[in-house]
Amino acid sequence: QVQLVESGGGSVQAGGSLRLSCVASGITFSTYSMGWFRQTPGKEREGVAGIDSDGRTTYANSVKGRFTISRDNARDTLHLQMNNLKPEDAAMYYCAAYPGPVIQALESWEYNSWGQGIEVTVSS
Repeated sequence: QVQLVESGGGSVQAGGSLRLSCVASGITFSTYSMGWFRQTPGKEREGVAGIDSDGRTTYANSVKGRFTISRDNARDTLHLQMNNLKPEDAAMYYCAAYPGPVIQALESWEYNSWGQGIEVTVSS
Protein backbone atom coordinates (compact mmCIF):
# COMPACT_ATOMS: atom_id res chain seq x y z
CA GLN A 1 0.00 0.00 0.00
CA VAL A 2 1.38 3.37 -1.03
CA GLN A 3 1.87 5.88 1.74
CA LEU A 4 3.15 9.41 1.27
CA VAL A 5 3.81 11.55 4.33
CA GLU A 6 4.65 15.23 4.02
CA SER A 7 6.54 17.31 6.56
CA GLY A 8 8.29 20.67 6.83
CA GLY A 9 5.38 23.03 6.43
CA GLY A 10 4.70 25.96 8.69
CA SER A 11 4.50 29.70 8.85
CA VAL A 12 7.10 32.05 7.40
CA GLN A 13 7.37 35.72 6.49
CA ALA A 14 7.48 36.83 2.90
CA GLY A 15 10.98 36.40 1.53
CA GLY A 16 11.67 33.45 3.79
CA SER A 17 12.30 29.80 2.98
CA LEU A 18 10.86 26.41 3.80
CA ARG A 19 11.80 22.90 2.79
CA LEU A 20 9.05 20.36 2.37
CA SER A 21 9.74 16.64 2.49
CA CYS A 22 7.65 13.65 1.48
CA VAL A 23 8.63 10.18 2.66
CA ALA A 24 7.24 7.35 0.56
CA SER A 25 6.62 3.78 1.63
CA GLY A 26 5.10 0.73 -0.02
CA ILE A 27 6.58 1.60 -3.41
CA THR A 28 9.79 1.25 -5.38
CA PHE A 29 10.37 4.96 -5.05
CA SER A 30 13.16 5.27 -7.61
CA THR A 31 10.85 4.14 -10.43
CA TYR A 32 8.07 6.61 -9.67
CA SER A 33 7.32 10.02 -11.12
CA MET A 34 6.75 12.43 -8.25
CA GLY A 35 5.13 15.81 -7.96
CA TRP A 36 4.23 18.63 -5.61
CA PHE A 37 0.85 20.29 -5.83
CA ARG A 38 -0.87 23.00 -3.84
CA GLN A 39 -4.42 24.06 -3.19
CA THR A 40 -6.20 26.95 -1.53
CA PRO A 41 -9.87 26.96 -0.51
CA GLY A 42 -12.21 27.33 -3.45
CA LYS A 43 -9.50 26.78 -6.05
CA GLU A 44 -8.39 23.78 -8.07
CA ARG A 45 -5.29 21.87 -7.14
CA GLU A 46 -2.30 23.45 -8.90
CA GLY A 47 0.85 21.69 -10.05
CA VAL A 48 3.99 23.24 -8.57
CA ALA A 49 6.82 20.95 -9.62
CA GLY A 50 7.44 17.45 -10.92
CA ILE A 51 10.41 15.13 -11.17
CA ASP A 52 10.68 11.89 -13.10
CA SER A 53 12.64 8.77 -12.28
CA ASP A 54 15.63 10.11 -14.21
CA GLY A 55 15.63 13.36 -12.25
CA ARG A 56 14.20 15.55 -14.98
CA THR A 57 12.25 18.43 -13.47
CA THR A 58 9.28 20.57 -14.44
CA TYR A 59 8.15 23.76 -12.72
CA ALA A 60 5.14 26.00 -12.80
CA ASN A 61 6.03 29.44 -14.14
CA SER A 62 4.96 31.00 -10.86
CA VAL A 63 7.71 29.21 -8.92
CA LYS A 64 10.56 28.97 -11.43
CA GLY A 65 13.79 30.29 -9.98
CA ARG A 66 12.42 30.16 -6.42
CA PHE A 67 11.48 26.50 -5.84
CA THR A 68 13.61 23.40 -6.36
CA ILE A 69 12.27 19.85 -6.45
CA SER A 70 14.65 17.00 -5.73
CA ARG A 71 14.56 13.36 -4.80
CA ASP A 72 16.69 11.15 -2.57
CA ASN A 73 16.14 7.63 -3.83
CA ALA A 74 18.28 6.13 -1.07
CA ARG A 75 15.86 7.55 1.51
CA ASP A 76 12.65 7.26 -0.54
CA THR A 77 12.17 10.97 -0.01
CA LEU A 78 10.99 13.84 -2.17
CA HIS A 79 11.90 17.43 -1.32
CA LEU A 80 10.69 20.87 -2.28
CA GLN A 81 13.00 23.73 -1.37
CA MET A 82 11.00 26.95 -1.41
CA ASN A 83 12.90 30.23 -1.34
CA ASN A 84 11.77 33.85 -1.53
CA LEU A 85 8.28 32.83 -0.51
CA LYS A 86 5.41 35.14 -1.39
CA PRO A 87 1.97 35.45 0.25
CA GLU A 88 0.46 33.88 -2.87
CA ASP A 89 2.48 30.71 -2.18
CA ALA A 90 0.40 30.06 0.95
CA ALA A 91 -1.58 26.84 0.48
CA MET A 92 -1.91 23.21 1.40
CA TYR A 93 0.90 21.37 -0.32
CA TYR A 94 0.51 17.79 -1.46
CA CYS A 95 2.98 15.15 -2.55
CA ALA A 96 1.90 12.92 -5.44
CA ALA A 97 3.23 9.76 -7.06
CA TYR A 98 2.76 7.68 -10.20
CA PRO A 99 4.43 4.34 -10.99
CA GLY A 100 6.04 5.29 -14.28
CA PRO A 101 6.54 8.20 -16.63
CA VAL A 102 3.97 10.94 -16.92
CA ILE A 103 3.31 13.19 -19.90
CA GLN A 104 2.17 16.33 -18.11
CA ALA A 105 3.98 16.48 -14.79
CA LEU A 106 1.93 19.39 -13.44
CA GLU A 107 -1.49 17.84 -14.07
CA SER A 108 -3.06 16.19 -11.02
CA TRP A 109 -4.81 13.50 -13.08
CA GLU A 110 -1.42 12.04 -14.01
CA TYR A 111 -0.89 10.85 -10.42
CA ASN A 112 -2.69 8.10 -8.53
CA SER A 113 -1.29 8.38 -5.01
CA TRP A 114 -1.42 11.41 -2.74
CA GLY A 115 -0.20 12.49 0.64
CA GLN A 116 -2.48 14.02 3.24
CA GLY A 117 -1.14 17.51 2.66
CA ILE A 118 0.75 20.03 4.76
CA GLU A 119 0.04 23.68 5.30
CA VAL A 120 2.30 26.54 4.30
CA THR A 121 1.47 30.03 5.52
CA VAL A 122 3.28 33.13 4.27
CA SER A 123 2.71 36.46 5.95
CA SER A 124 3.42 39.78 4.29
